[in-house]
This record gives sequence, structure tokens and C-alpha cells, in this order.
Amino acid sequence: MAMTIHCDIVSAEEEIFSGLVETLVATGELGELGVSYGHAPLLTALVPGPVRVVAQGGEEHVFYVSGGFLEIQPGVVSILADTAIRAGDVDEAAAEAARQEAEQALANQSGDFDYGRASAQLAEAAAQLATLRKMKNRAGRG
Repeated sequence: MAMTIHCDIVSAEEEIFSGLVETLVATGELGELGVSYGHAPLLTALVPGPVRVVAQGGEEHVFYVSGGFLEIQPGVVSILADTAIRAGDVDEAAAEAARQEAEQALANQSGDFDYGRASAQLAEAAAQLATLRKMKNRAGRG
């Protein structure tokens, strides 16, 4: 039986996941980070993107987080995010439309253009689409 660690994934609205996991993979500001039993304590900021969890027993879950923080303590890993949703609940058409809208806004800048906001919207839409692709790729391997 694999060693496990308790994991909580919480958004501003609700708890998305709570349970024992064998591994968790998320993307921090310095790159992708894998967490399993015995990991050293850590606190890091997360960038928008997928979080992959392999639950006790091998069942895999993929979530999208808009950023936030990942904290590792002995026996517990926590993700606190403004937005966290199950990858299957991401609206692919809406994410693609948001990506196209942000790209168009960046290409057609006007006098009152907010580059930071358009850039953040583009990054978030691209991260949602990447999460969906990761989920679909994993489903195709099964």
C-alpha cells in the first residue's frame, strides 16, 4: 500500500477536494512541483494551471486553479486558491472565447487599454485550456 498524505484543495467559495493522496503535482512560480509522503515543509505561490492529484488507490483527479498558495506540512498538503474547479467543469468554449478576446484586445490596443488585465485574462484562459488538454490526454491513455 502506498504512503499517503492528506490533501485539501479550497477555493474562496468552497472546498473542492479533501482526502488522502499518493501524489500531487502543481505548478509553482518556479516550475512544476511534485508532492508525496515525506515531502519537506514548503510554502509557495501557484500560477494558473492544472493540479493533478492521485488519490489513495490510484484514482486520478485534475483541477484548475487560478493561482493561490500551496502549503506542505508534515502529513498535510493544502492548496488555497481564489478559484479552483474540477477540470471536467471548465467550459472549453468559454475559455477559448476568452482567449480569443484577450488576444484581440492585445492586438488592438487603444488609449485606455489595460495591458496587465488583458495579459492576465489571456494567461488564465490559456491555463484553463491547458488543464482541459491535460485531462483529455490522460483519459486517452487509460
